[in-house]
Amino acid sequence: MKDFFEDLLLYGHDCNQRLWTAMMDNRDSIPERSLKLYNHLLNAHQIWNNRIDPREPLPGVWDSRAVEGELEIAQTNHAHSLAILQTYALDKVIHYSNSKGQKFTNQVRDILFHLINHSTYHRGQIAADFRQHGLSPLVTDYIVYKR
Repeated sequence: MKDFFEDLLLYGHDCNQRLWTAMMDNRDSIPERSLKLYNHLLNAHQIWNNRIDPREPLPGVWDSRAVEGELEIAQTNHAHSLAILQTYALDKVIHYSNSKGQKFTNQVRDILFHLINHSTYHRGQIAADFRQHGLSPLVTDYIVYKR
């Protein structure tokens, strides 16, 4: 099962890197909403990683940054997720609070799957936003990645 999660994390990281490249290539015409969503998916990834394995000061879930620095954040997030995968049992129960202070418990596997799925969802929104603004959206389908 850990191999499957590692593959999904690699897929998500590949998509995030390619999306960063597309944003850099079009930095003068990136829709504001696309950058906000990209910031958000990276912020959320960092927040979820830190709910499992606290390491660093956290951004706000909707904090914005310039696109230039986002690749480093994506790489750090990915490395942290892989370290979590190697260090924690997938069925380990994690106790955490959400951004509203509500307390929850979930297993590591559920949190990792959520952060993967959350990023996929927002990359789809970014693709639609690119298309709406005349930019070519990336193909980020998992099956295409596996071909």
